[in-house]
Amino acid sequence: MKCPSCGSFDSKVTDSRPVEDGGSIRRRRECLQCGRRFTTYETLEQKNLLVVKKDQSRELFSHEKLRNGIIAACHKRPVSAAQIEGVVARVEQQAYNSLQEEISTRCIGELVMDELKHLDDVAYIRFASVYRQFTDLPTFLTEMHKLLEEKGPHNSTQSNQ
Repeated sequence: MKCPSCGSFDSKVTDSRPVEDGGSIRRRRECLQCGRRFTTYETLEQKNLLVVKKDQSRELFSHEKLRNGIIAACHKRPVSAAQIEGVVARVEQQAYNSLQEEISTRCIGELVMDELKHLDDVAYIRFASVYRQFTDLPTFLTEMHKLLEEKGPHNSTQSNQ
């Protein structure tokens, strides 16, 4: 690593720590030429992931688009920023772990809905209504009934408390 002070390429690592998100490592280095200490960050290089849209067009995977869609679904819900970031990180991780160069919007949508289903029922229904393009009330109600059936005994326990 090149020293920012003298330009020497000889340095030693004095300390390494993972950064909060776990996606990178912070390293303290000491230049062997001038003795100055400096910090570097090491991150895993992600390959580009293409998202295949419904019309078969392709665009680069966007962390921000994913995050914004989840934030919209969770608007005015008791879901913390940390929980939202957790959902984004897990979905993104699953998308990249597929080891494919392309992933469909359908697959991404299903990953998000699976995460939201376990996080907040209303956020799940909101996301599903946009993702699955609910066009009428019966479609909306059908999805709600499916969710209630899946959560059946759990919901009745909560309502009795």
